[in-house]
Amino acid sequence: MRWSIRASGAAHEITLLNPYWPGKAGQRPFIGLSPRHWRGGPPSFPTGGRFAPTQGQALPSPSIFTGALMTRNLLLGAFLSSLVLLAAFLSFAWTPFDHTALNIPAKLQVPNGTHWLGTDHFGRDILSMIMVGARTSIAVALVAVGIGMGLGVPLGLTAAARKGSWLDELIMRGNDLVFAFPSLVIAILITAIFGAGAINAIIAIGIFNIPVFARITRGAALPLWQREFILAARVAGKGATRISAEHILPNVANLLIVQGTIQFSLGILAEAGLSYVGLGAQPPTPSWGRMLADAQTMVSFAPHLALIPGTAIVLTVLGLNLMGDGLRDLLDPKLREVRE
Repeated sequence: MRWSIRASGAAHEITLLNPYWPGKAGQRPFIGLSPRHWRGGPPSFPTGGRFAPTQGQALPSPSIFTGALMTRNLLLGAFLSSLVLLAAFLSFAWTPFDHTALNIPAKLQVPNGTHWLGTDHFGRDILSMIMVGARTSIAVALVAVGIGMGLGVPLGLTAAARKGSWLDELIMRGNDLVFAFPSLVIAILITAIFGAGAINAIIAIGIFNIPVFARITRGAALPLWQREFILAARVAGKGATRISAEHILPNVANLLIVQGTIQFSLGILAEAGLSYVGLGAQPPTPSWGRMLADAQTMVSFAPHLALIPGTAIVLTVLGLNLMGDGLRDLLDPKLREVRE
């Protein structure tokens, strides 16, 4: 079998031998190519050279595959997230059935022409509950991420501007203290103390988003304070607060956007976990976690009660994570240089 390799503009032929060489003692492995199998002399492989298969055609640039993969992740994530958002917004105006209406004679129906996703043990339409549950999950996660970003970003900017001061140490040690406790356990503790409900779930989830955004903002802002344009702004008489708002924040916004999508997906998981143990949104407000909790004793004879809300959670979190990866690759200047 012969292949041609193009390097430095010259074509060289290689004879690829069978990896097992027949001999007197049977088969012995072939380790490498001998120089005598090169025709035209051994080729030189420059740093910027590009190998080509037969016919001298160059392989596609790796940046093409990278760009295609990034676009695919972003589009797929945006598509899945858009479906959930569409269902949530549509539930304000229309649902197939009233999600609070009980219909005991029609309980535990499998998906059919009337109830597209079936009914639960109270005869409620599961599709209607999924649509309203999407609204609940998105609202809780969105407000929780807003709390974390609204408080964490200023703390991170302040810590970066006062690097090495007692204020920097106070902020970062406070973040370490929050990170020392399991987030979901403390969220359960907070909601158990102050009462179950969507509002307390938002506060509990939002508290643990604050140190995440504070640490990311500080880490991204510290190198920027050594840049020339920041030194020029300081020479021009601008204070630390104004520099942070006008120069530092716009340069770390891409990281915050990506982290926001990740924390949004984690917020949906946390809300589902709190609702699963009865500390999230309370009945009759539907919640995906509450639907899973209600279905756990009926999985053996009505598996769709658990599969449908579980699939909704998986697809939503998957879509947000893919969109976050796509946005990160799209906004990362280093990857942008590779693509170009």
